[in-house]
Amino acid sequence: MAYRTFRQEYLHMPVVTRAYTTACVLTTAAVQLELITPFQLYFNPELIFKHYQVWRLITNFLFFGPVGFNFLFNMIFLYRYCRMLEEGSFRGRTADFVFMFFFGGLLMTIFGLFVNLVFLGQAFTIMLVYVWSRRNPFVRMNFFGLLIFQAPFLPWILMGFSLLLGNSIIVDLLGIAVGHIYFFLEDVFPNQPGGGRLLKTPSILKIIFDSPDDDPNYNPLPEERPGGFDWGEGQRLGG
Repeated sequence: MAYRTFRQEYLHMPVVTRAYTTACVLTTAAVQLELITPFQLYFNPELIFKHYQVWRLITNFLFFGPVGFNFLFNMIFLYRYCRMLEEGSFRGRTADFVFMFFFGGLLMTIFGLFVNLVFLGQAFTIMLVYVWSRRNPFVRMNFFGLLIFQAPFLPWILMGFSLLLGNSIIVDLLGIAVGHIYFFLEDVFPNQPGGGRLLKTPSILKIIFDSPDDDPNYNPLPEERPGGFDWGEGQRLGG
C-alpha cells in the first residue's frame, strides 16, 4: 500500500521536477554505494576544458553531499519549490521552465569560474526559491514555527540559517544573484517603459516539451500548490 502511494505520488510529479530530483537522489545513492566518487562529479574548469570531462558541467548540479541533514534539507526545498514553480507560474510552459534551468545553470557555471565552488546544486535550489518568492510576494511564510514573514524574505532567511550552521554564504548569494537576474529579465524589464523580453525560449524546446493540451493562460492562486511539508508553508495575507 505504501509503495503504491509512493509510486502514484512519484508519477504525479511534474516532469522537470521528477527528472531533476530523481537525478539528484540517484547520484547521491551512487556515491553512497561507492559506484562513483565526488571527485568524478565536481566542477573543475581545467578538467572540463582541457581534458574534455564535459559531464562535470551537469553532475556538479546533482550532488548535495552525503546522506544526512544537509542533504535532506536541500532535497525537501528543491522538490517543494521546483514543483511549486512548475505547477504554478510555469504551468503549461514546461519549455520555459527548462529554459530557466539552462539559463540559470549557464550563469552559475560562468560565475563558478571566479569563485571557489565545486558543487552548484545548492545555489541552484536557492535560485528556484528566489524566483518563486518574488512571484508570490503576498504569501506569508512560517519557517519551522519560529519565524513568520512574507515570501520575498525566504531566500535571505535561508542564507541566515546557513550562516548559523557555519556554512559559506557564497552559495546562497550566488543563487540569489542568478535568481534576481532571471526575475528581472523575465518579469520586471519587459514591463518597464522601453523594455522587452530578452529571454526567449528556443522553438526546439517548445516542440519537445510543450503539450498542445496544456492551457498556457492557466495561472493558479499561490495557495494552489502541493502540500506534504510544513517547512516554508504560507498563506495569503488577509486570508
